[in-house]
Amino acid sequence: MTDTKHRGLVTYNHITYFLYVISYFTAGLLWIVPIVMNYAKRRDAKGTWLATHFDWQIKTFWYSILLFIAGIWCMVSSVGGIGIGIAADMGDIVQGSGMLFFIGLLIMGFAVIWHLYRIIRGWIALADGRPVP
Repeated sequence: MTDTKHRGLVTYNHITYFLYVISYFTAGLLWIVPIVMNYAKRRDAKGTWLATHFDWQIKTFWYSILLFIAGIWCMVSSVGGIGIGIAADMGDIVQGSGMLFFIGLLIMGFAVIWHLYRIIRGWIALADGRPVP
């Protein structure tokens, strides 16, 4: 790989990490842009330490999405139970559904913190010129 291409891929990775961080301030609207960018250039970095950064960001994206969906599923499922429990005057159902809602919030919060941690850890490794595990 030429030095120019190498520097270009490093800069490209800096941009994708930056876009992931910025996506927190755009209500996640920019979240899809860096994943598309990663898939577009992933092949160019094959066989280099930069390939680990592309894979790292792709895995981080998909695992975060799965966790976030699990949290949303818990929260949406609980809303029906809360409504039924209130309508039928069944306190146990309301409490159980409230706990499920809280668990969903915890899962979503964990997904956000875990995603941010992985992006920061990867970006630091990129700035140091190191691969990520």
